[in-house]
Amino acid sequence: MRLFAISDLHLSFGVDKPMDVFPGWENHITRLKNNWGKTVGADDTVVIAGDVSWGISLCESLDDFRFLDSLSGKKIIIKGNHDYWWSTAAKINNFFETNGFNTLSILHNNCYTDGELALCGTRGWVYDGSGESDLKVINRECGRLERSLSLASDAGASPIVFLHYPPIYGDYVCEEIVSVLKKYGIKTVYYGHIHGVGAHKAPTEFDGISFKILSADSVGFAPVLIGNCGIFK
Repeated sequence: MRLFAISDLHLSFGVDKPMDVFPGWENHITRLKNNWGKTVGADDTVVIAGDVSWGISLCESLDDFRFLDSLSGKKIIIKGNHDYWWSTAAKINNFFETNGFNTLSILHNNCYTDGELALCGTRGWVYDGSGESDLKVINRECGRLERSLSLASDAGASPIVFLHYPPIYGDYVCEEIVSVLKKYGIKTVYYGHIHGVGAHKAPTEFDGISFKILSADSVGFAPVLIGNCGIFK
């Protein structure tokens, strides 16, 4: 059993939002499906760090979830900035259950453990100290990250952290998120959100923390192997 991760699939089976118009995204669904099939087994787990579907509701994203559910392994999803379909955890979980998507789960105010390891994370946010509304969002995201990490700590498990937004980008530093990471001694963070030419400013290290990008176009539309694990629950 192994742990993989990828981000920013930007699926659009239910809406007219093709990604093939962007350089490097040509035939990306076929590439993703083929690469996934070659690497991920039925007993493996894949974390998807946000921007799963362009649908603006659960119903519009139905075919995207159906595609994901058809792929091998258990999929654990974090919210991204374009996941407009995201609702309450109860509504999402009920939608998955109603449609028989038994390989899909969400990482939101919780964590998943296998006894020794814990999958932790949240969307994150961009906050430069200039907006009150953004401050409210970043405080909420910090709270969600802290809860996820504290649950891992309570379980005696070592956390593996996933964010959608990188807390570091170029000269920008989201001190609030970094502070939570340092409080819990996190040494590696996996993230998405960054695409194309923006990847040249994507973070790789800051203040003793390593950052690893998962955006689909940056990893060749193939899930990235994180390591071996047990069964995350």
